[in-house]
Amino acid sequence: MDISVNWLRALAPSIDGSADDLAAALSARAVPVDRTVPVGEELGDVVVARVVEVGKHPNADRLSLCRVDSGMGDLLDVVCGAPNVVENALYPFIPAGGTLPGGFKIERRKIRGHESNGMLCSEKELGLGRDAAGIMRLADDHEPGQALVAALGLPDARLEVDLTPNRIDLACHAGVARELAPGGVADVVLPPFGGPDWSPRWESGEESASAGGVRVTIEEGDRCFRYLAAIVRGVTVGPSPEWLQARLRAAGARPINNVVDSTNYVLLELNQPLHAFDLARLAGPEIRVRAARNEPHTTLDGAEHELGREVSVIADAERPVALAGVMGGADSEVSDGTTDLLIECAAFDPRHTRHTARATGLATDASYRFERGIDEAGMEGAIRRAVELIVATAGGSPDDVALRVGRTPPLPTRVSLRPSRVKAVLGLDLSGEQIAGLLKPLGFGVSEGTASGDDGALDVTVPGWRTDVRAEVDLLEEVARRYGYESFPHEARSLRPSTVPDSPVWQRADRARRALTSLGALEARSSSFAPEGQTSGRPARLLKPLSEAESFLRTDLVPILLGRVEHNWSRGHRDVRLYEIGSVFQSSVGAGESTAGEDVSVIEDIRVAFGITGLRQPPHWSGAEYDLDDWDLKGWLEDLGSGLGLGEIAPGRPDADGDDLPFGFGRWLGEESFCILRNGRPVGVAGRVRDDAVDAPVWAAPVYAAEFRLEAVQLEDHRSYRDLPTFPAVTRDLALVL
Repeated sequence: MDISVNWLRALAPSIDGSADDLAAALSARAVPVDRTVPVGEELGDVVVARVVEVGKHPNADRLSLCRVDSGMGDLLDVVCGAPNVVENALYPFIPAGGTLPGGFKIERRKIRGHESNGMLCSEKELGLGRDAAGIMRLADDHEPGQALVAALGLPDARLEVDLTPNRIDLACHAGVARELAPGGVADVVLPPFGGPDWSPRWESGEESASAGGVRVTIEEGDRCFRYLAAIVRGVTVGPSPEWLQARLRAAGARPINNVVDSTNYVLLELNQPLHAFDLARLAGPEIRVRAARNEPHTTLDGAEHELGREVSVIADAERPVALAGVMGGADSEVSDGTTDLLIECAAFDPRHTRHTARATGLATDASYRFERGIDEAGMEGAIRRAVELIVATAGGSPDDVALRVGRTPPLPTRVSLRPSRVKAVLGLDLSGEQIAGLLKPLGFGVSEGTASGDDGALDVTVPGWRTDVRAEVDLLEEVARRYGYESFPHEARSLRPSTVPDSPVWQRADRARRALTSLGALEARSSSFAPEGQTSGRPARLLKPLSEAESFLRTDLVPILLGRVEHNWSRGHRDVRLYEIGSVFQSSVGAGESTAGEDVSVIEDIRVAFGITGLRQPPHWSGAEYDLDDWDLKGWLEDLGSGLGLGEIAPGRPDADGDDLPFGFGRWLGEESFCILRNGRPVGVAGRVRDDAVDAPVWAAPVYAAEFRLEAVQLEDHRSYRDLPTFPAVTRDLALVL
């Protein structure tokens, strides 16, 4: 999001400091700014010039010969390649010897045999915008020779704000001004446009309303919550005033005409998307918000779309005229011949707007805002602002009656905030009055709570533009931001912020990981979800699984590892050594069992498992090749037993499943097996995997696997050390004769 510093100061004169200072202030409040871009600081050599004559270049079809009045007395010959140059129009001009932004120096030189004494410039060449299709046309109220920086109200600076998805309120200048102004909301005042104020009488209806010969109907209320419409008659469409164009360029928008620029201005100022229709091109005239009916539509960008039911449209009595919340249509766009306008200000459903944008492949500034939610309470003010700006720049007169269809704005969200919670989470001992002083400048209403036993809680009313604040934890973030993260106390702590390395679970897992890695195994990280066919015991079913293959929480690790072994086989890898340390889960109630009067819970346990197959050691010319066998598995178990203190490794298969054993070992464990005992209690199993438990190619070697509880791993004993003796050892040899 591009933010103009001059625009911010016009909204809140109390904002002080350089662009870099403002960027640092925003970043300190968790609003990252990618960079600051100076606008117009290197335009000292550029002046306003009038093109007096335009003729064709005799030696080039795409070049023009222009006679330019730059205010210096004599007319200058300039060769221009822009297709939009016309006589008696004003353009930015840099004479020979001047320097453009970026250090590009303009010199007098011949172009196709004709001398050019300067250059007529585009927005991109001046660093004022991204439009390079033609030269930049200026308003007619300037004089040749006037400095361009004075004509455009420069210099300015642009803040490139990196918006986070939750802070849609910062996608406009008023939102950023609220963050930066010392007094917050109280310092932000919308400057008047110099025209008459417009205070209409509203003709309202839940589904339909009409006035001035126009009817607005919302056919499906789940697609559009509110729709406001105003009619302005007798406008003259043309270029916008220079100050308006300059602000739009500084904010990264391209000026089009005074009507469209006015709606874009309000969008960038107040965050409310608007759209202007040519009233004469609306059949009826009528506006209907509805679903598309498998009908064609051409958008403003000239693209043709076939619209299905999933697309929401604005239609007149005959056809769609706009994609609701996304883009207007070519059939009803404002042109130079437009005289009467219908101004739309709506609140479209975020979900349906997202469907419309995806179905048509369009992502616009309007859809970006509607998908995240707008301030419905501010819609009346936004459409009034747009109408007043259109009248000030394009003339005309608005109807005294405006249309308002749909629901009333929802009541503001109210959230309870406890000072005790502020202290517990943020470590700030703030009174209710201090907390209120931090929140009120951001537009929050704060009053003392009325509920008994509320621990002095504050009743906070959330402004409509803060759609991201819904719970107490959101208010805690606002308190921290406004207090200033840099102002948090720095205290020496007696404990480290993280105590995870001291956790017995972490220590056991680290010991097991180091031991298995030293044996040459690689760690695998698998999903905790599994299909029903890989579960055993009392599996816990997910309420909303992503797919049928991930509909349960896993109950064992070995079946998951066997799948990884098969994956390696499918890619030609015969020698596989994998291990995993992770959680398995069991439900407290089995499938089909009654849950009446019983709370259903999920029991989590942490297990260690490994699977090995292939050659005992890498092939070498000096010896024969042997596959892993039972003795190799026993060697692994003995190494782990001595290194991890697992306990006794007893040959034989456990009699039955137990709570301390892998629940589904019977589905993969063959007869050649071992039992891992801890204090005489089985805590794990190991052995050769049954041939029918894996889908092995003919060239694969037998697979051996083990799974045991992490709790079976002993914690590492504390070792004490002492200094070596400082004196040499004395050895005595005694011979005794009896």
